[in-house]
Amino acid sequence: MDPGRDTLTGQVSGAGPDGDREATRPRYVTVRDGKAGLPYSKGLMATSVMAAGLPPLRAFHVAEVIERWLHEGGRCEIASSELREIAARVLEEEVGPRYAENYRRWQRGQERTAPLIVLIGGTTGVGKSTVATTVANRLGIVRIVSTDAIREVMRGIFTRRMMPSIHTSSFDVASLVKEPLGDTDPVIAGFRQQVQAVSVGVAQIIRRAVIEGTDLVVEGAHVVPGFLDLPSPSEAIVAPMVIAVDDVPIHRSHFAARAQDTRSRGQRRYLDHFEDIRRIQTYVRAQAEKHGVPVLTSYSLDATVSRVMELVIASTTAAAAAPAPDLSSS
Repeated sequence: MDPGRDTLTGQVSGAGPDGDREATRPRYVTVRDGKAGLPYSKGLMATSVMAAGLPPLRAFHVAEVIERWLHEGGRCEIASSELREIAARVLEEEVGPRYAENYRRWQRGQERTAPLIVLIGGTTGVGKSTVATTVANRLGIVRIVSTDAIREVMRGIFTRRMMPSIHTSSFDVASLVKEPLGDTDPVIAGFRQQVQAVSVGVAQIIRRAVIEGTDLVVEGAHVVPGFLDLPSPSEAIVAPMVIAVDDVPIHRSHFAARAQDTRSRGQRRYLDHFEDIRRIQTYVRAQAEKHGVPVLTSYSLDATVSRVMELVIASTTAAAAAPAPDLSSS
Protein backbone atom coordinates (compact mmCIF):
# COMPACT_ATOMS: atom_id res chain seq x y z
CA MET A 1 0.00 0.00 0.00
CA ASP A 2 1.38 3.41 -0.98
CA PRO A 3 1.79 5.37 2.28
CA GLY A 4 1.30 8.66 0.43
CA ARG A 5 -2.06 7.77 -1.07
CA ASP A 6 -5.39 6.99 0.55
CA THR A 7 -6.38 3.65 -1.01
CA LEU A 8 -10.03 4.29 -0.16
CA THR A 9 -10.46 7.78 -1.59
CA GLY A 10 -7.52 7.92 -4.00
CA GLN A 11 -6.43 11.26 -2.50
CA VAL A 12 -2.76 11.93 -2.01
CA SER A 13 -1.98 12.90 1.55
CA GLY A 14 -1.24 16.60 1.81
CA ALA A 15 2.37 17.49 2.49
CA GLY A 16 3.29 21.06 3.30
CA PRO A 17 5.88 23.08 1.39
CA ASP A 18 8.51 21.87 3.83
CA GLY A 19 7.49 18.27 3.29
CA ASP A 20 5.96 17.99 6.73
CA ARG A 21 2.85 15.90 6.21
CA GLU A 22 1.78 16.29 9.83
CA ALA A 23 1.46 20.04 9.40
CA THR A 24 -1.46 19.70 7.00
CA ARG A 25 -3.41 17.07 8.94
CA PRO A 26 -6.52 18.21 10.84
CA ARG A 27 -6.33 17.86 14.59
CA TYR A 28 -9.27 15.43 14.48
CA VAL A 29 -11.91 14.10 12.12
CA THR A 30 -15.52 14.81 13.03
CA VAL A 31 -17.93 11.93 12.54
CA ARG A 32 -21.43 13.20 11.80
CA ASP A 33 -24.73 11.39 12.10
CA GLY A 34 -27.20 13.96 10.86
CA LYS A 35 -26.41 17.32 12.44
CA ALA A 36 -24.64 15.91 15.49
CA GLY A 37 -20.90 15.32 15.33
CA LEU A 38 -18.18 13.86 17.53
CA PRO A 39 -14.42 13.42 17.02
CA TYR A 40 -13.34 10.08 15.63
CA SER A 41 -12.43 7.71 18.48
CA LYS A 42 -10.12 4.72 18.03
CA GLY A 43 -11.58 3.20 21.18
CA LEU A 44 -15.17 3.40 19.95
CA MET A 45 -14.20 2.14 16.51
CA ALA A 46 -12.27 -0.79 18.02
CA THR A 47 -15.30 -1.71 20.10
CA SER A 48 -17.48 -1.52 17.01
CA VAL A 49 -15.30 -3.79 14.87
CA MET A 50 -14.88 -6.32 17.70
CA ALA A 51 -18.46 -7.32 16.90
CA ALA A 52 -17.04 -8.87 13.72
CA GLY A 53 -15.22 -11.37 15.93
CA LEU A 54 -11.86 -9.66 16.24
CA PRO A 55 -9.89 -9.79 19.51
CA PRO A 56 -9.26 -6.38 21.12
CA LEU A 57 -5.64 -5.94 19.97
CA ARG A 58 -6.42 -6.59 16.30
CA ALA A 59 -9.54 -4.44 16.52
CA PHE A 60 -7.52 -1.51 17.85
CA HIS A 61 -5.02 -1.98 15.03
CA VAL A 62 -7.87 -1.73 12.51
CA ALA A 63 -9.10 1.44 14.24
CA GLU A 64 -5.61 2.94 13.97
CA VAL A 65 -5.45 2.12 10.25
CA ILE A 66 -8.83 3.78 9.72
CA GLU A 67 -7.65 6.90 11.54
CA ARG A 68 -4.46 7.03 9.49
CA TRP A 69 -6.36 6.73 6.23
CA LEU A 70 -8.76 9.49 7.27
CA HIS A 71 -5.85 11.82 8.05
CA GLU A 72 -3.96 10.93 4.90
CA GLY A 73 -7.06 11.68 2.88
CA GLY A 74 -7.20 15.14 4.42
CA ARG A 75 -10.67 14.51 5.84
CA CYS A 76 -11.99 16.98 8.40
CA GLU A 77 -15.37 15.31 8.76
CA ILE A 78 -17.17 12.21 7.55
CA ALA A 79 -20.69 10.80 7.71
CA SER A 80 -21.11 7.83 10.05
CA SER A 81 -22.51 5.71 7.21
CA GLU A 82 -19.42 6.37 5.09
CA LEU A 83 -17.17 5.63 8.05
CA ARG A 84 -18.85 2.25 8.52
CA GLU A 85 -18.21 1.39 4.88
CA ILE A 86 -14.58 2.46 5.20
CA ALA A 87 -14.30 0.29 8.31
CA ALA A 88 -15.63 -2.72 6.38
CA ARG A 89 -13.15 -2.13 3.56
CA VAL A 90 -10.25 -1.77 5.99
CA LEU A 91 -11.32 -4.98 7.71
CA GLU A 92 -11.35 -6.78 4.38
CA GLU A 93 -7.85 -5.55 3.52
CA GLU A 94 -6.30 -6.00 6.96
CA VAL A 95 -7.89 -9.21 8.30
CA GLY A 96 -9.95 -10.73 5.49
CA PRO A 97 -13.39 -10.74 3.84
CA ARG A 98 -14.96 -12.98 6.48
CA TYR A 99 -14.58 -10.31 9.17
CA ALA A 100 -15.66 -7.56 6.80
CA GLU A 101 -18.87 -9.42 6.00
CA ASN A 102 -19.50 -10.12 9.68
CA TYR A 103 -19.12 -6.40 10.39
CA ARG A 104 -21.50 -5.40 7.60
CA ARG A 105 -24.09 -7.94 8.75
CA TRP A 106 -23.82 -6.78 12.37
CA GLN A 107 -24.24 -3.14 11.34
CA ARG A 108 -27.35 -4.00 9.34
CA GLY A 109 -28.66 -5.85 12.38
CA GLN A 110 -28.31 -2.72 14.52
CA GLU A 111 -31.39 -1.33 12.81
CA ARG A 112 -33.47 -3.84 14.79
CA THR A 113 -36.04 -2.71 17.33
CA ALA A 114 -36.33 -5.98 19.26
CA PRO A 115 -33.81 -6.78 22.04
CA LEU A 116 -31.12 -9.41 21.57
CA ILE A 117 -31.13 -12.37 23.97
CA VAL A 118 -28.00 -14.55 23.85
CA LEU A 119 -28.35 -17.90 25.67
CA ILE A 120 -25.12 -19.82 26.41
CA GLY A 121 -25.57 -23.24 27.96
CA GLY A 122 -23.27 -26.14 28.76
CA THR A 123 -22.24 -28.28 31.67
CA THR A 124 -19.88 -27.22 34.47
CA GLY A 125 -16.31 -26.35 33.51
CA VAL A 126 -16.64 -25.72 29.76
CA GLY A 127 -15.88 -21.98 29.97
CA LYS A 128 -19.39 -20.52 29.67
CA SER A 129 -18.77 -17.57 31.99
CA THR A 130 -15.55 -16.51 30.26
CA VAL A 131 -17.12 -16.78 26.82
CA ALA A 132 -20.25 -14.90 27.92
CA THR A 133 -18.25 -12.04 29.44
CA THR A 134 -16.04 -11.73 26.35
CA VAL A 135 -18.97 -11.84 23.93
CA ALA A 136 -20.99 -9.30 25.92
CA ASN A 137 -18.01 -6.93 25.90
CA ARG A 138 -17.55 -7.22 22.14
CA LEU A 139 -21.27 -6.72 21.50
CA GLY A 140 -21.56 -3.83 23.92
CA ILE A 141 -24.11 -5.69 26.08
CA VAL A 142 -23.98 -4.57 29.70
CA ARG A 143 -26.41 -7.05 31.22
CA ILE A 144 -25.09 -10.57 31.89
CA VAL A 145 -26.98 -13.00 34.11
CA SER A 146 -25.66 -16.30 35.44
CA THR A 147 -28.21 -19.02 36.16
CA ASP A 148 -26.20 -19.90 39.29
CA ALA A 149 -27.00 -16.41 40.57
CA ILE A 150 -30.70 -17.03 39.90
CA ARG A 151 -30.46 -20.33 41.79
CA GLU A 152 -28.84 -18.56 44.75
CA VAL A 153 -31.71 -16.07 44.92
CA MET A 154 -34.23 -18.92 44.78
CA ARG A 155 -32.39 -20.68 47.62
CA GLY A 156 -33.04 -17.65 49.79
CA ILE A 157 -36.77 -17.89 49.04
CA PHE A 158 -37.41 -21.64 49.05
CA THR A 159 -36.12 -23.75 51.92
CA ARG A 160 -34.40 -27.07 51.41
CA ARG A 161 -37.60 -28.84 52.45
CA MET A 162 -39.74 -26.84 50.01
CA MET A 163 -37.46 -27.22 46.97
CA PRO A 164 -34.51 -29.54 47.66
CA SER A 165 -33.27 -29.66 44.07
CA ILE A 166 -31.89 -26.10 44.11
CA HIS A 167 -29.86 -26.50 47.30
CA THR A 168 -26.82 -28.17 45.74
CA SER A 169 -24.74 -28.13 42.57
CA SER A 170 -26.26 -29.15 39.24
CA PHE A 171 -24.20 -32.37 39.18
CA ASP A 172 -25.03 -33.43 42.75
CA VAL A 173 -28.82 -33.08 42.88
CA ALA A 174 -29.32 -36.85 43.02
CA SER A 175 -28.13 -36.79 46.65
CA LEU A 176 -31.10 -34.59 47.63
CA VAL A 177 -33.88 -35.85 45.38
CA LYS A 178 -35.87 -38.62 47.02
CA GLU A 179 -38.27 -39.30 44.18
CA PRO A 180 -36.58 -39.15 40.74
CA LEU A 181 -38.63 -38.49 37.61
CA GLY A 182 -38.38 -42.09 36.43
CA ASP A 183 -35.04 -41.79 34.64
CA THR A 184 -32.71 -44.74 34.89
CA ASP A 185 -29.87 -42.33 35.68
CA PRO A 186 -30.47 -40.50 38.99
CA VAL A 187 -27.86 -37.85 38.11
CA ILE A 188 -29.83 -36.82 35.02
CA ALA A 189 -33.12 -37.04 36.92
CA GLY A 190 -31.82 -34.70 39.62
CA PHE A 191 -30.30 -32.35 37.05
CA ARG A 192 -33.59 -32.11 35.18
CA GLN A 193 -35.45 -31.25 38.37
CA GLN A 194 -33.03 -28.44 39.15
CA VAL A 195 -33.18 -27.11 35.57
CA GLN A 196 -36.98 -27.10 35.65
CA ALA A 197 -36.96 -25.11 38.89
CA VAL A 198 -34.30 -22.58 37.86
CA SER A 199 -35.85 -22.16 34.39
CA VAL A 200 -38.78 -20.38 36.05
CA GLY A 201 -36.44 -17.65 37.25
CA VAL A 202 -34.53 -17.54 33.95
CA ALA A 203 -37.79 -17.07 32.05
CA GLN A 204 -38.70 -14.10 34.24
CA ILE A 205 -35.31 -12.48 33.65
CA ILE A 206 -35.78 -12.87 29.90
CA ARG A 207 -39.33 -11.56 30.08
CA ARG A 208 -38.12 -8.47 31.93
CA ALA A 209 -35.49 -7.82 29.26
CA VAL A 210 -38.14 -8.10 26.56
CA ILE A 211 -40.43 -5.62 28.35
CA GLU A 212 -37.55 -3.15 28.84
CA GLY A 213 -36.14 -3.71 25.36
CA THR A 214 -32.74 -4.51 26.87
CA ASP A 215 -30.11 -6.75 25.27
CA LEU A 216 -29.18 -9.64 27.56
CA VAL A 217 -26.70 -12.51 27.86
CA VAL A 218 -27.76 -15.49 30.00
CA GLU A 219 -25.20 -18.17 30.73
CA GLY A 220 -25.19 -21.25 32.90
CA ALA A 221 -25.66 -24.97 33.27
CA HIS A 222 -29.40 -24.43 33.51
CA VAL A 223 -29.69 -23.04 29.98
CA VAL A 224 -30.86 -26.34 28.53
CA PRO A 225 -32.75 -26.50 25.21
CA GLY A 226 -36.36 -27.57 25.63
CA PHE A 227 -36.81 -26.22 29.17
CA LEU A 228 -37.44 -22.55 28.43
CA ASP A 229 -40.45 -20.85 26.87
CA LEU A 230 -38.65 -18.37 24.63
CA PRO A 231 -40.01 -15.03 23.36
CA SER A 232 -41.57 -14.95 19.90
CA PRO A 233 -39.49 -13.55 16.99
CA SER A 234 -41.57 -10.37 17.11
CA GLU A 235 -40.61 -9.82 20.75
CA ALA A 236 -36.88 -10.57 20.72
CA ILE A 237 -34.00 -11.96 18.70
CA VAL A 238 -32.93 -15.10 20.55
CA ALA A 239 -29.54 -16.69 19.86
CA PRO A 240 -29.28 -19.98 21.81
CA MET A 241 -26.22 -22.21 21.85
CA VAL A 242 -24.49 -24.88 23.92
CA ILE A 243 -20.75 -25.07 24.58
CA ALA A 244 -19.13 -28.49 25.02
CA VAL A 245 -15.61 -29.79 25.66
CA ASP A 246 -15.24 -33.14 23.95
CA ASP A 247 -11.63 -33.74 24.98
CA VAL A 248 -11.82 -35.45 28.39
CA PRO A 249 -8.29 -34.55 29.61
CA ILE A 250 -8.81 -30.89 28.66
CA HIS A 251 -12.15 -30.80 30.48
CA ARG A 252 -10.64 -32.41 33.55
CA SER A 253 -7.72 -29.97 33.51
CA HIS A 254 -10.14 -27.07 33.97
CA PHE A 255 -11.14 -28.47 37.37
CA ALA A 256 -7.57 -29.35 38.31
CA ALA A 257 -6.66 -25.68 37.84
CA ARG A 258 -9.54 -24.65 40.06
CA ALA A 259 -8.52 -27.12 42.75
CA GLN A 260 -4.99 -25.69 42.86
CA ASP A 261 -6.30 -22.16 43.37
CA THR A 262 -6.10 -21.43 47.11
CA ARG A 263 -8.97 -18.95 46.74
CA SER A 264 -11.24 -21.76 45.47
CA ARG A 265 -11.55 -23.93 48.53
CA GLY A 266 -13.72 -26.98 48.07
CA GLN A 267 -13.15 -27.15 44.31
CA ARG A 268 -11.99 -30.77 44.69
CA ARG A 269 -15.65 -31.79 44.57
CA TYR A 270 -15.73 -31.05 40.83
CA LEU A 271 -13.09 -33.69 40.21
CA ASP A 272 -14.92 -36.09 42.52
CA HIS A 273 -18.07 -35.65 40.39
CA PHE A 274 -16.29 -35.42 37.04
CA GLU A 275 -17.99 -38.48 35.54
CA ASP A 276 -21.40 -37.10 36.55
CA ILE A 277 -20.54 -33.78 34.88
CA ARG A 278 -19.61 -35.64 31.70
CA ARG A 279 -22.92 -37.52 31.73
CA ILE A 280 -24.78 -34.22 32.08
CA GLN A 281 -22.89 -32.86 29.07
CA THR A 282 -24.01 -35.85 27.01
CA TYR A 283 -27.62 -35.18 28.05
CA VAL A 284 -27.45 -31.44 27.30
CA ARG A 285 -25.87 -32.11 23.90
CA ALA A 286 -28.68 -34.53 23.07
CA GLN A 287 -31.25 -31.89 24.06
CA ALA A 288 -29.53 -29.33 21.85
CA GLU A 289 -29.50 -31.66 18.86
CA LYS A 290 -33.15 -32.56 19.47
CA HIS A 291 -34.21 -28.89 19.46
CA GLY A 292 -31.91 -27.69 16.68
CA VAL A 293 -29.64 -25.61 18.93
CA PRO A 294 -25.99 -25.26 17.78
CA VAL A 295 -23.36 -27.10 19.85
CA LEU A 296 -19.95 -25.42 19.84
CA THR A 297 -17.03 -27.70 20.64
CA SER A 298 -14.57 -25.53 22.55
CA TYR A 299 -10.81 -25.95 22.28
CA SER A 300 -9.64 -22.33 22.52
CA LEU A 301 -11.28 -19.17 23.82
CA ASP A 302 -10.64 -17.07 20.70
CA ALA A 303 -12.07 -19.69 18.35
CA THR A 304 -15.14 -20.27 20.53
CA VAL A 305 -15.84 -16.54 20.93
CA SER A 306 -15.48 -16.05 17.18
CA ARG A 307 -17.99 -18.83 16.51
CA VAL A 308 -20.43 -17.42 19.08
CA MET A 309 -20.18 -13.99 17.45
CA GLU A 310 -20.96 -15.50 14.05
CA LEU A 311 -24.05 -17.25 15.44
CA VAL A 312 -25.27 -14.02 17.05
CA ILE A 313 -24.69 -12.05 13.85
CA ALA A 314 -26.51 -14.73 11.84
CA SER A 315 -29.50 -14.48 14.21
CA THR A 316 -29.70 -10.69 13.95
CA THR A 317 -29.29 -10.80 10.18
CA ALA A 318 -32.03 -13.41 9.82
CA ALA A 319 -34.34 -11.29 11.98
CA ALA A 320 -33.63 -8.18 9.91
CA ALA A 321 -34.33 -10.07 6.68
CA ALA A 322 -37.58 -11.63 7.93
CA PRO A 323 -40.74 -10.07 6.49
CA ALA A 324 -42.82 -7.98 8.82
CA PRO A 325 -45.93 -9.77 10.13
CA ASP A 326 -49.16 -9.05 8.31
CA LEU A 327 -51.41 -7.29 10.82
CA SER A 328 -54.09 -6.30 8.34
CA SER A 329 -56.00 -9.59 8.33
CA SER A 330 -58.69 -10.13 10.91
